Amino acid sequence: MSIPREPHINNISRSEFTATPRAGCILFALLAAMTSHSAAPTTTAPAAAAPADTSPAANVSAATSPAPMTAPYGSWASPLSAEALAAGGINFGDLRSVNGRLYWTENVPAAGGAISLFSLDNGVAAPVTQGANVRTRVHEYGGAPFIVVGDTVYYSQFSDQRLYALKAGGSAAPVTPPNYRYADCIALPAAGDSGAALICVREDHTDAAHVRNTLVRLKLPVAGAGDVIFEGTDFVAYPRLSPDGLRLAFISWNHPNMPWDGTELKVAELTPRGLKAPVLIAGGAAESVLEPQWDRDGTLYFISDRSGFWNLYARRGGGVHAVWPRAAEFADPLWSFGQSNYVLLGDGRAALSFSERGLGKLAVVDLKAGTARELDLPYVDFSHLAKIDERHIAAIASASKAPLSIVSIDIATATATTLRTAGTSPLAPEAVSVAAPIDFPSAQGRTAHAFYYPPANPLYRGTAGTLPPLLALVHGGPTGQASPALRSSVQFWTSRGFAVVDVNYGGSSGYGRAYRRALNGQWGVVDAEDVIAAVRFLISAKRADPERTAISGGSAGGYTVLVALSTSDVFRAGADFFGVSDMTALARDTHKFESRYLDSLIGPLPQAQAIYDSRSPLNHLDRFKAPVIVLQGADDPIVPPNQSARIVEALRARHVPVAYVLYPGESHGFRKPETIINSLQAELSFFGQVFGFKPADQLPPLTIEGLVPASRP
Repeated sequence: MSIPREPHINNISRSEFTATPRAGCILFALLAAMTSHSAAPTTTAPAAAAPADTSPAANVSAATSPAPMTAPYGSWASPLSAEALAAGGINFGDLRSVNGRLYWTENVPAAGGAISLFSLDNGVAAPVTQGANVRTRVHEYGGAPFIVVGDTVYYSQFSDQRLYALKAGGSAAPVTPPNYRYADCIALPAAGDSGAALICVREDHTDAAHVRNTLVRLKLPVAGAGDVIFEGTDFVAYPRLSPDGLRLAFISWNHPNMPWDGTELKVAELTPRGLKAPVLIAGGAAESVLEPQWDRDGTLYFISDRSGFWNLYARRGGGVHAVWPRAAEFADPLWSFGQSNYVLLGDGRAALSFSERGLGKLAVVDLKAGTARELDLPYVDFSHLAKIDERHIAAIASASKAPLSIVSIDIATATATTLRTAGTSPLAPEAVSVAAPIDFPSAQGRTAHAFYYPPANPLYRGTAGTLPPLLALVHGGPTGQASPALRSSVQFWTSRGFAVVDVNYGGSSGYGRAYRRALNGQWGVVDAEDVIAAVRFLISAKRADPERTAISGGSAGGYTVLVALSTSDVFRAGADFFGVSDMTALARDTHKFESRYLDSLIGPLPQAQAIYDSRSPLNHLDRFKAPVIVLQGADDPIVPPNQSARIVEALRARHVPVAYVLYPGESHGFRKPETIINSLQAELSFFGQVFGFKPADQLPPLTIEGLVPASRP
């Protein structure tokens, strides 16, 4: 239930639920033994503790900025309006290099969030597709929806999920029949009597009750549905052809595993009739293997978490060894196809991205010597690495004070050139709240992690003697990760006088396999405990007003919102974006990719039915006391609207203050600009009414049923 990177879009976030690079999902777009924390855990608080220091005005010179005005937290006027946030909601994905030319997908807010394919031609970004929505629904989260072969682009069209062929200067035409979905294609050169072809992951929906995932060969130029070359497992990904064209590497896995639980890397000889018997190279039920790549010398590289962290490994001469062992994560959970966390440079080196304590970094690794040189770059997250030439790579890069960008990186000088940016922020650099990583104690002796953002607006300071309201954000997945990258959906709140804490609760990615598995059997327990602990920690550090604490999350994060509201009195309000309220219904109604996800998070059915009942917020409505706003897409296939409707009806019956907004035409994650605008405005109006402050914004009316208005400070 992630909110994917695609169109990742990890991971859109409520209003940007497309893809922050390290955001995850349960449903779409979800501590032991961390080497770097082998000593007793250290609790790290935000640097400042006095309420007056939460405003950044003291950091702005009086010569360059007027004296800040005093106004209640939450009521500050911000240049980042909901309209500006929606207009600037551009995301990039699926960056790749074809003969040194870059291609990528980019959502177009003016087109209702449709995804277009772009390329860089002589330094100028130009759309390749016109009027298309380049997005596949394999696994529902998609990813890797196109491939360029010669002068032809093959892409998945969202509306019918067929592959289309588009020649330069021509018109797109479908080459596959309906009821099949395709992703992660590679080109197969013509050889002997065999013509050119594609090898793709295919998801067969001709029988909706029995969806089948296979590898297929599509003969070009007229493809058809494809000839199956590998089947027999529930899922398959990453088909990668050896340099000599004779062997195919790929990964596969079966229910009940998710790809971050256990996958198998296999290699098979490719023949005109298909694949010979695959040979297992690495992986299994307790090892997650991702992203195989062949080097020119025939070495097969891949990422595995066998050490407790996703690291890079090499298979050479029949043996497997770690290339650059490190207590860091070299990959993200495989919610969507097309992850490219490292790129082989062809000269015995690789550029790779990795994450330590939630912060993304980039290094150049000597593959034989096992040594590396980290690149000092002004970014906090990297994804979709692509080789331009032996000296330059491209990446989608995120910074803490600048919008998402596609950059070219000179790996010799560690310098970056911006090729494409998601836009400009209406916030001046001094008005941006920068994430501070915090570690804090949680239940059962655990140490959990989060990013804390103080209120930031150089034109204002809070009323003397008061503390800011605190908004706790809960990422989706739940196997996902909050990122410290600049997000307008965070700055929207901090620039109005809110403090924000974005929690990487136990079960989050980015901190090793043990931390990622902390939620196994404990979803609805550990996640809620850690979010509650984060808020209590900040209250104790005098960073938040204990009477104005709120929690907000979407999808799996929305479920944690509902659990936290029903199990604790620490929150005074909650915002639930398409969250799960009935766990049994979720297990019954969701799509194939996540249909057994809850086996590990809660337990297998029917054996664990009692646990499902006890973890479902719908069964604990008598514990709800804080006001709740529920926002839901009417066409959501992941969390059907009836789940939100049932909890709203039950809260009404119990006279718990509630507001409900249903958005026609929206799915799992909001993409339409008008929806993004309205949902942000509704959430702000809701918190203003509950906490008793008057927002500076002109907001549409929002009715909160059963609310007794709070007094304003």
